[in-house]
Amino acid sequence: MVPLKRRKVLSSHTGNTGNTGNECKFPGLVLFLLERKMGTSRRVFLSELGKKKGFRVEDEFSESVTHVISENNSGDEVIAWLDSQVKGRGLVHLLDVSWYTESMRAGLPVDIQHRHKLQQQQTEEAETETFSVPSYACQRRTTLENHNSVLTDALSLLAENAELSEEEGRSVAFRRAAAVLKCLPAAVTDMTQLRGLPCLGDHSLRVIKDVLENGASSEVEATKNSERFKALKVLTSIFGVGAKTADRWFRDGIQTLTQLRGSGHTLNRAQQAGLDHYDDIIQPVSRAEAEAVREIVERAVLSVLPGAQISLTGGFRRGKPTGHDVDFLITHPEEGREEGLMSKVVCWLETQGFLLYQKTTRNSYLEAKDGPARPASNMDRFERCLTIFRLSKEEEKKKGGAELTETLTENLQTAPLCSSSRVQQGGDREEGGKPWRAVRVDLVVSPISQFGFALLGWTGSKLFERELRRWAGHEKSMSLSSHALYDNKQSRYLRATTEEEIFAHLGLEYVPPSERNA
Repeated sequence: MVPLKRRKVLSSHTGNTGNTGNECKFPGLVLFLLERKMGTSRRVFLSELGKKKGFRVEDEFSESVTHVISENNSGDEVIAWLDSQVKGRGLVHLLDVSWYTESMRAGLPVDIQHRHKLQQQQTEEAETETFSVPSYACQRRTTLENHNSVLTDALSLLAENAELSEEEGRSVAFRRAAAVLKCLPAAVTDMTQLRGLPCLGDHSLRVIKDVLENGASSEVEATKNSERFKALKVLTSIFGVGAKTADRWFRDGIQTLTQLRGSGHTLNRAQQAGLDHYDDIIQPVSRAEAEAVREIVERAVLSVLPGAQISLTGGFRRGKPTGHDVDFLITHPEEGREEGLMSKVVCWLETQGFLLYQKTTRNSYLEAKDGPARPASNMDRFERCLTIFRLSKEEEKKKGGAELTETLTENLQTAPLCSSSRVQQGGDREEGGKPWRAVRVDLVVSPISQFGFALLGWTGSKLFERELRRWAGHEKSMSLSSHALYDNKQSRYLRATTEEEIFAHLGLEYVPPSERNA
């Protein structure tokens, strides 16, 4: 081993946070190694090597950085990343890691040659519009106006197929790529417009290129027409059926609802209810129907707990005109008053014949002093009830509200027990004319102390929420859930009563619900 040389410690240089314990020989240079495509372990190794050689290497990017070192990234990709980090940044050298390794061998900064500089794509056609977006979906504003629906539909189908095959990594990659295209202000017409954009992997780019050049992707068309995809899509559309169950049925030769009904397979309560009401549940729920359900839920909640608050969440809160279900978040301004509410609400709804199916789970969330434990799944632990509502059609919705409320109150007072069997019998009597439809409705109860986090989590979109958690963990060393936000560096919970406060804790500009459609 080569013996280490003694170095004089230069105490005159301040602010050298990247070289604690090492002499800073080149104070005019502030280096930052980009982890993207380099990897964490290699970045840590190279950073420590640079510090030992007397270079000032920063662990976090700041406006003081003069040289950005990257590996396997184009200049456009690095610029896009920089733009997502700092607004109004100054000029910096964008260099390949080869300059860094050569400087390490020389023990001093080598002259920057053309081969060291990251190349940016030169576009000859000035009229070709190029795009630049931040890396995380939670930094972007995505409305319902999608200028690239043909491209995003193709990527979303491949994401869905990956989900059905339980390949979560591939599914998320396609979802992230589609989310980037959804937020663009104009249609993509040429692949050059995508240079430097984040989250567009090689596979996604091949699909996009195929669609732009041929009008459709051969891979997407093949997937769409495959027997397995078509069968699993139908089977997983049954309420209560997941990818594993659907795949098992498919391997047993079941591809249609008719085959499932005649197969003799034992179904649980949720699956049987989903099969019984399949035709209704697969139909989109309109905003008018969602508002009709809201009236019923509000009547139920306020009848058993005056002063409670009910919020319509999910896609409808983001401004979508239709949805596959209706989600409600319920709380009370006085902490603790919400306890025991769900069972009373469900009893009220069952007694009045509004529920075709319901399953309630208790609140299992406990706040640990040393921070939240890693949950078994991404699902939160609020008290919730997954239901299938029996919603009257338009002619029944027009009945007088006061008269209906009076009748329901009388029924509630004379009904000591909740009986789902009575509800089902009532439903059977109306089945011939069927002046109602089945609608999927989820009810969630949150303590007021967690309501801001619950509202954020239940508003979605699913990818937007995933990206919020990823940002919190990777960029802020925090843990975010629908219950709380925990700062791992400070070892404390960060309290918030509104979504705006949560965004502020995360160092993000507030994004309203209508712009979270990632």
